Amino acid sequence: MSSRPRHPEPGTGPVAVLVVTWNSARVLPAFLASLPEGMAGLDWRLVVADNDSADGTADLVRSLAPDATVVQTGRNAGYAAGVNAALAAAAGWEGGFRAALVCNPDVRMRTGCAARLVDALDTPLSGGRRVGISVPLLYEEDGALHHSLRRESRVTRALGEAVIGNRRAGRFPLLSELVTDPEAYRGSTVADWATGALMALSRTCLDTCGPWDESFFLYSEETEYCLRARDRGFATRLEPAASAVHLGGDSQVSPRLWTLLTLNRVRLYGRRHGAAATAAFRAAVLLRETSRAVLGRPASLAAARALATPSALRATPGP
Repeated sequence: MSSRPRHPEPGTGPVAVLVVTWNSARVLPAFLASLPEGMAGLDWRLVVADNDSADGTADLVRSLAPDATVVQTGRNAGYAAGVNAALAAAAGWEGGFRAALVCNPDVRMRTGCAARLVDALDTPLSGGRRVGISVPLLYEEDGALHHSLRRESRVTRALGEAVIGNRRAGRFPLLSELVTDPEAYRGSTVADWATGALMALSRTCLDTCGPWDESFFLYSEETEYCLRARDRGFATRLEPAASAVHLGGDSQVSPRLWTLLTLNRVRLYGRRHGAAATAAFRAAVLLRETSRAVLGRPASLAAARALATPSALRATPGP
């Protein structure tokens, strides 16, 4: 008899809350404390996939959330690998799970956030599509709205961002990947992809699209998954009634992380387009990073140097 876990019909089982951690002990207690309000109205279970933390993160989870499932990957395996490990653990539950909530440990959901995201899943849309991924409004610690919606990368958009900046270009769909139009954040807006700090995924979407792409160690893994889901008829949609605070990361200031983000962006583009288009896209991104390096941004200088190195994109960026 097969030992593979049974996959129930969508809509049954608890919501699986999936968190990937790496040296997250500083932010984890407040995240765990915020879960009851954020998950209000739902039956849910927590899975924490820990990527070999050296700060006692796994023991902290066991102490503060004894009912959680803790998966230790044994190495710094990357974000996508952590998500896949957590999904595999949830798939082994008797009765399975109805939907998954993928979230960073530095996210603080507001009351009822998760229920609104889960309720939005599987909503039918025009063209035979349905909502496979739902995301909330994200706010910075100071209360400012985070522009979390994105358009798919194009050469024209990379050039627009290089010439006039992504925030100014963001109001124009042809000129920027970033969506900055305020109207887009006031309604249930469908986007090509969205920031992966907090997203709900339907069971049907997960079963159809399969695991996350572990070749993206960090950054672009959520982009690839959203685009893959879109290719299979599942939309990524903002649910403005749901909201959360994202404490953020250091990709904007760390040269190493900004370089990884930039390289993965070009690598993903190359997987979906031909060689000529990819060369043009890489040149446009290089122009953007070079222009910002001239203005004294060290992270952009590091990214520009990497983009100008032919071997950088052939390697799989990692830790």
